[in-house]
Amino acid sequence: MNSIIESHYPLSFRAADAKTLGEHLSHHNSVSLIGMKRVGISNFLRFFLNNPGVKQTYLHDTKHLFIVIDFNNLVEKTLFAFWMLTLKRIVDTIEEGEFPDDIKVQSQATFTQSIQLSDPFFTLESIRKLLGLIMKQGHYLTLFFLRFDRLQDVITPEFLANLQGLRDGEQHLSYVFTSYRPLSDLMPNVFTRTATSGFLHEMYLKPAQTEDLKIILSTFQERHDLKLDPILSNTLLELAGGHVQFLYLSLIALKNDSSLSKQKNLLLSLGQDEEIRLLSEEIFTSFTKEEQTALENMQIQDAKYLWDTGVLVKNGKTHLFSALFKTYLDHLFQTKSPSNLEMTKKEYLLFSLLKEHEGELVERDLIIEKVWPDEVELGVSDWSIDRLVSRVRAKLSAQQGKFKIVTVITRGYKLVRK
Repeated sequence: MNSIIESHYPLSFRAADAKTLGEHLSHHNSVSLIGMKRVGISNFLRFFLNNPGVKQTYLHDTKHLFIVIDFNNLVEKTLFAFWMLTLKRIVDTIEEGEFPDDIKVQSQATFTQSIQLSDPFFTLESIRKLLGLIMKQGHYLTLFFLRFDRLQDVITPEFLANLQGLRDGEQHLSYVFTSYRPLSDLMPNVFTRTATSGFLHEMYLKPAQTEDLKIILSTFQERHDLKLDPILSNTLLELAGGHVQFLYLSLIALKNDSSLSKQKNLLLSLGQDEEIRLLSEEIFTSFTKEEQTALENMQIQDAKYLWDTGVLVKNGKTHLFSALFKTYLDHLFQTKSPSNLEMTKKEYLLFSLLKEHEGELVERDLIIEKVWPDEVELGVSDWSIDRLVSRVRAKLSAQQGKFKIVTVITRGYKLVRK
């Protein structure tokens, strides 16, 4: 039985989005899948990639293979690391699939040779060769590049040309890139209109509809044996506004503190939750300065990204997608008081962990495990970790303490004495 929760969602889940993506892939179109931070792209794709009925329903083809390359797993943000991870996932697909033994032996030998040579050109040619072998077996193929935006600082025009060259050589190959902004915004010198014309189709994933969010809610309740009365459930759905992570964090808060369900003003209580405020800050800081100003002044006529991603919704009148996010913005725009130098619960957990390992490297995975124990399965973003470290670092400095935090790039942090 498939252990991925989303694989058991009904086929009606986000049906319109699944249909749109399915049509693109059926025509071998490459897609840039865009959504605001933590809105639920991963949740949707886990359903799309793993539900056994998706291929037949939305692609009308069970021979279509999906290969997932998740750049959350990429330690080194380099192009060579990108190609090696891509090659590894292709080899894994061949090894786990119903392919002839000679192809499996050939793919493993190719991968071993790529590691030994550590040559980018050879690795790219190995990818080209193995993709060809897969498609000669009668398969269509889509490579899903999850969190592609993590590579924005290293992508070059030559890299894009190589990707297009792979696709041009195999007509039954397509790509899906996931990102929190259009790739032309993040990498304007690479993903130009000329370079992507006819190659890349933009698709925005907006907050989920209420019926889709109910599926996520009921699955969470069943898994965690969390019982909510219908009125409270409807309130949570309304406050989340279709944003998957807001819903998850609200449910985790209720699971950890049952008294919240008795609060007269649940919006106020959840709006003060540190996890929810950190998520709101992550969303807000992903906007451009112009978009942030537009939200502050509600001059939003030309804020295309905010409309495209569903941050702004028009239902009779214009409003923000989530009451929780609106609560954060109201506090942000109205509060002028000086910052508090006392550490929050999460900041103290992080500082205590670093202090426990004073002078030693504390890797990011351990930080997630100890500081975000309830969210390990949901995923904790790089931004959340970096932001929390930044806050602790600033408070240590303001308190003129004897410690400082040192960053070990791509790995984690150390607490050392000044």
